[in-house]
Amino acid sequence: MVTIKCKDISFPNIQAIFFDKNGTLENSEVYLRSLGQKAARMIDAQVPGIGEPLLMAFGIDSDRLDPAGLISVASRRETEIAAAAYIAETGRGWFESLKIARQSLDEAEKYLGKDPAPLFPGSLEVLQSLSAAGLTLGIISAASSAEVREFVARYQLSDYIQIQKGVDDGPSKPDPILFLQACQALGVEPSATLMVGDAVGDMQMARNAKAAGCIGITWVGKSDHVQGADVVINQLDEIQVL
Repeated sequence: MVTIKCKDISFPNIQAIFFDKNGTLENSEVYLRSLGQKAARMIDAQVPGIGEPLLMAFGIDSDRLDPAGLISVASRRETEIAAAAYIAETGRGWFESLKIARQSLDEAEKYLGKDPAPLFPGSLEVLQSLSAAGLTLGIISAASSAEVREFVARYQLSDYIQIQKGVDDGPSKPDPILFLQACQALGVEPSATLMVGDAVGDMQMARNAKAAGCIGITWVGKSDHVQGADVVINQLDEIQVL
């Protein structure tokens, strides 16, 4: 066990640290904005007039992506359901609406797949440093399990990331079951585990699971997106091992 320090806050007796993916380790703003814009255009081609309302629902305003918006923090399943609800408002049946939403998001992901989101600068070095200090590391993301695995493989993080947990058909953040399942899989207690994330859902999930602490990372300096954090940082290298 080690002591982790961020700014003037210390967390003693820590065994493991879980990281969110989008917006925490991965600089996904451009990718997610493009994903939402592409999917909205594809849906609008089939259901004219729905594109602009969908962009608003996704949290996209021109070239601005809301870090707390739907496409930034929701699971893929939640995004599909939200988009399908807008389609269903036009009078289409629910199953048809869900099919249009799912297929459009699938196609948008395939189109953007050749240009994946990059790691934030310094992310790899921080993971290497924490792993070398004897900490067990994992990812808990609202992205699908396949997306998390692809992310770890793409950036060759498997030597440092011991558990790769995404959301498929089950509960999403802030349900504590995700955190608790990750702890159980690694054989660590929540009370010896920290959560690092960029959204309120990350903080609430960790608190609901009785984690040792919540570290909010903003990168862009907007701490209101991580309300409930024990400490807010702007760079991952602010996580120090004492």
